Amino acid sequence: MADHSIKGKVALITGGAKNLGALIARDLAAQGAGAVAIHYHSAGSQADADATVAALESMGTRAVAFQADLTEARAVEKLFADTIAAVGRPDIAINTVGKVMKKPIIDISEAEYDEMSAVNAKSAFLFIKEAGRQLNDHGKIVTLVTSLLGAFTPFYAAYAGTKAPVEHFTRAAAKEFGERGISVTAVGPGPMDTPFFYPAEGDDAVAYHKSAAALSAFSKTGLTDIEDVVPLIRHLVSDGWWTTGQTLLINGGYTTK
Repeated sequence: MADHSIKGKVALITGGAKNLGALIARDLAAQGAGAVAIHYHSAGSQADADATVAALESMGTRAVAFQADLTEARAVEKLFADTIAAVGRPDIAINTVGKVMKKPIIDISEAEYDEMSAVNAKSAFLFIKEAGRQLNDHGKIVTLVTSLLGAFTPFYAAYAGTKAPVEHFTRAAAKEFGERGISVTAVGPGPMDTPFFYPAEGDDAVAYHKSAAALSAFSKTGLTDIEDVVPLIRHLVSDGWWTTGQTLLINGGYTTK
């Protein structure tokens, strides 16, 4: 019987320098992960990545950080190769990378669409592909998407629309990698209380989002708190291994599919 515990396992987390990615990294360390590799996109996040590495090491977990642009296949391949060279072959691969845009369809330029597609769809495809090649048997792959995949709403065509392909990437990969015991899932949080949320929203929209979930009154912010997402991730990369090929929305009753 395969060991699905987190203890002693190696994890790779993209976007792991801060916010949700960093909290996931700390949680895996708290569960006894043997090593965690942190990815960050730009030099501006290096200080956060270094701080997260230091926090993990203080918990007794080996940790490293790598900078990469995940919209390029060679960079994704190098990220996995560097991780394997530094801390071993991953058992857990979690991709939290994404880019938000709230804009009418008629105002979205071709360049903007191409960037959104590269960050939200292409990078997810490349990450899942390489994880399928490099993970140990009985590994776990999780990609962060958005609860807007279950919404009927304007202005998010470029965001939700370029996250939507990840659902099929997830289903296909679950079927293809299942013979090696690898589970593949996508997790779609509701609007999260992070610095990425507020710049895209006006005051009225923020107020709406803070009241739209069925459980909003019991959230400290009214939004999806990153602390509420982490337990689901922990479950999926451990005892929840039997869940595969699924997109799970976690949003306090904000929307459903």
